[in-house]
Amino acid sequence: MVPFDFYPRTRFVFGPDRVEELGVLAAELGARRAMVVSDPGIVRAGHTEHGVASLRKAGLEARIFDHVEENPNTDHVAAGVEFAQEFAPEVIIGLGGGSSMDCAKGVNFIYTNGGEMKDYWGVGKAAKPLLPMIAVPTTAGTGSEAQSYALISDAKTHVKMACGDKKASFRVALLDPKLTVTQPREVTALTGIDAIVHALETYVTKPRNAASLAFSREAWTLLADNFAHVLDNPDDLEARSGMQLGACFAGLAIENSMLGAAHALANPLTTTFGIPHGQAVSVMVPHVIRFNGETFNHLYRDLLETTMELPGCPDPRHGSQGLADYVTRLLEKALLKTRLADLGVERDKLPDLAAHAAEQWTGRFNPREVGQDELFALYERAF
Repeated sequence: MVPFDFYPRTRFVFGPDRVEELGVLAAELGARRAMVVSDPGIVRAGHTEHGVASLRKAGLEARIFDHVEENPNTDHVAAGVEFAQEFAPEVIIGLGGGSSMDCAKGVNFIYTNGGEMKDYWGVGKAAKPLLPMIAVPTTAGTGSEAQSYALISDAKTHVKMACGDKKASFRVALLDPKLTVTQPREVTALTGIDAIVHALETYVTKPRNAASLAFSREAWTLLADNFAHVLDNPDDLEARSGMQLGACFAGLAIENSMLGAAHALANPLTTTFGIPHGQAVSVMVPHVIRFNGETFNHLYRDLLETTMELPGCPDPRHGSQGLADYVTRLLEKALLKTRLADLGVERDKLPDLAAHAAEQWTGRFNPREVGQDELFALYERAF
């Protein structure tokens, strides 16, 4: 058995309408001033004000910081820190998708410990405690609510920095599937496929262990069962619930076993060509599955055993090849691209992309060794 150290730091509160309890949960943390980090789209949908109303009902003063965009960068964090310094919050709430939650963590790092975002690039760089935080995800994708990492891009270089510290774990993750119903179909597709890739990668990474595998299996079962259904029936709350829990469990798997080559390959695509993360990681994962399956096919067969009874899921005997083909079919159903050429990627850029992919930290956790040559070959297969 592989040794592991799993210390749950987050309370998970799940169910429809649980957002009504946000104020009570924040008050239980001893807070009287709440900074709510959100984004303009979530504000327009009414979810942010819904959360703020609950906070105020519980007697908290709440202010909204909504200058967050997709793939939050150091400028967004710096603006949030300035907001926090003026308001002096006692709890920070990330209400929105992964960008809002990651930005909340980034603001907390600098507000409590000083310095710049790059000072926390890596693991365990915060010397002082952080303010308590609550996550209220409105998408089913990143699983950031279950992780102690903030992914923040450098506003100048566009390099994505993974800043991890156990002190940056959310104290509470409030999972209300009703908040995900308003997602546009494209957002549902991009975030959902990202969660699926999380489940698939965490199941085979080098650090996989008994804890991570349990979360990966359950995440895969929930996501495989509900992804296609929620695209066809976006108002189905049961399917939305399955996707939200699946994404959260996949986030817990990441926290215990990290990610692999698909994410290493995706980040340069986002940085260089502005391809959304869900699209970037999904276009690469079928090729990574086939590559890994040459040596670790038994792992993919084992994972498929958990969904063999679900309609449309591949026969475990087909292993990595069957799984890769299945993921491609999901991409097509989601109206996502399956070739790099269709995403505007230029073939002559592949060597540079491979060089950048080789520098990504997630690649080191892939079950098969991947260097620049292997990553270039994977880009070629996806082209």
